[in-house]
Amino acid sequence: MRRILSTAVIEFRIALRNRWVAIAMVLMVVFALVLAAAGAAPTGDIGADRLSVTVASLTSLAVYLVPLIALLMSFDAIAGEVERGTLPLLLTYPVARAEVLAGKLLAHLLVLTLAVTAGYGAAALAAFWSDPASLKGIPALLRLIWSSVLLGATFLGAGYALSSLARRPSGAAGLAVGLWLGAVVLYDLALLALIVSDGGGAFTTRALPAALLANPADAFRLFNLAAAGASGAAGGMGGAAAAIPLWQSALSVGLWPFLALGLAIAAFRKVTP
Repeated sequence: MRRILSTAVIEFRIALRNRWVAIAMVLMVVFALVLAAAGAAPTGDIGADRLSVTVASLTSLAVYLVPLIALLMSFDAIAGEVERGTLPLLLTYPVARAEVLAGKLLAHLLVLTLAVTAGYGAAALAAFWSDPASLKGIPALLRLIWSSVLLGATFLGAGYALSSLARRPSGAAGLAVGLWLGAVVLYDLALLALIVSDGGGAFTTRALPAALLANPADAFRLFNLAAAGASGAAGGMGGAAAAIPLWQSALSVGLWPFLALGLAIAAFRKVTP
């Protein structure tokens, strides 16, 4: 544990020096405040407090922005060490490769936690200022924070795996962009095309829930919408959230970080200095 914490401290200092802490926090605060302002209008019509409506909007923001920030921080975690020639020196220390990745993950998770807390906290303060009844939405906000951290951990682990496989920052960056586009954008478009072509058949009724749970971004969105009871929100995703049991989406959100870290460790072990 001491070796993991030492690695985490070093990585966090590097993140501070590279302005990743400031960049991530500014991105989350700006986008969260914009969504908080844009999502405030319908609160009176649907009878919900402003914070609950804001949390629903922030869920959509987190699906796109949290994985992107995680991949941007992690894509050169190993490839950068290889290119700079520091990996052989790093591996001469009495620290296991799994401990190196655990230390990097801990530091990057701290950056993500600071960013999402600052962003969601700013949106919550704006909601409290305009609607005192927003206190009822605090449980949903806290749930969104910790589930966003788990989503970020999943894509951090995926970024480490890609970084180990590419071994060059330029290649790792391309793979990271491809993963983000595939998991966050193209995956849902492909499912939508299959649903339309299926016409309510076996895929829609049987395979669709498993396909949604197999994607960490979709599982995250399903979990937060189902836990908030937002069956009418987010269009078809809200309906899927009502149809899939909450424990299944929660299990997917909780398991994906460990699966991604396991893949990263397996890929890192194949990297030769």
